[in-house]
Amino acid sequence: MSVQRIDAYSRASASPLGMVRSLLVNRQLLQQLVKREVIGRYRGSFLGTAWSFFNPLLMLSVYTFVFTSIMKVRWVGEGAVDKVNFAVLAFVGLAVHGFFAECLNKAPSLIISNVNFVKKVVFPLDSLVWVLLGSALFHLTISVAVLLVAQVVLAVGVPWTAVFFPLVLLPLVLQMAGVAWLLSSSGVYLRDISQVTGVLSSIMLFLSPVFYPASSLPVWVRPWMNLNPLTYIIEESRNVLVFGELPRLLPWCTSMVIGIVVIMLGYAWFQKTRKGFADVL
Repeated sequence: MSVQRIDAYSRASASPLGMVRSLLVNRQLLQQLVKREVIGRYRGSFLGTAWSFFNPLLMLSVYTFVFTSIMKVRWVGEGAVDKVNFAVLAFVGLAVHGFFAECLNKAPSLIISNVNFVKKVVFPLDSLVWVLLGSALFHLTISVAVLLVAQVVLAVGVPWTAVFFPLVLLPLVLQMAGVAWLLSSSGVYLRDISQVTGVLSSIMLFLSPVFYPASSLPVWVRPWMNLNPLTYIIEESRNVLVFGELPRLLPWCTSMVIGIVVIMLGYAWFQKTRKGFADVL
């Protein structure tokens, strides 16, 4: 059995073409696993998957109340913004950060929590990252749907540029796929990584322009803020979902290049390190 496992791993391609081929070949399996992951999260609860709708509303209400009523935070740089508009703008940042945090926090334990799949020679372990992304994207989609409905109900309006949101999000999806492959494989050998990612995701909530626009920061801080991968995604998401502005082409291309590089490196690292999973686990 050990010989078969080594042979199967040796045939696993670390090239971008191999990554795409694995995604296409296992697409039906991925659909079933994503569905199981989403349903399994709420199994046994009274409201079931309806919690994916109520959770973002609850978090939005809490954050809006704390920042606008208790801390008296004002949206600087975009003119006068009342509590309703603050909620809408902050919700966009919360939704994007939620996707980022879910991928980041779950990636280190992705292989460890699926030891039974490691023992199966024919199971494509790299597909677990796509399952993680699919589940996170499902919850992000629900959050965006809640946002769009709220904009209609609150008479804020939904601009036609909202159709570009998937395009704006694509670079972050690529980046998180690469990061998830890197963290999931490294987490097998270094169990402390999951502790670090939990702290990092909390820090990124406040170091990203979730509750404030990047334009409100001092000029000397902005170049450093632009190094944050969430800055462009959150700012452009607000532009297309709320302000009705088209995505900026040059920053999008730059973010896409970074995303392609990250996903290629992450996938290559995963395929090179997966040979030792069975021995460690």
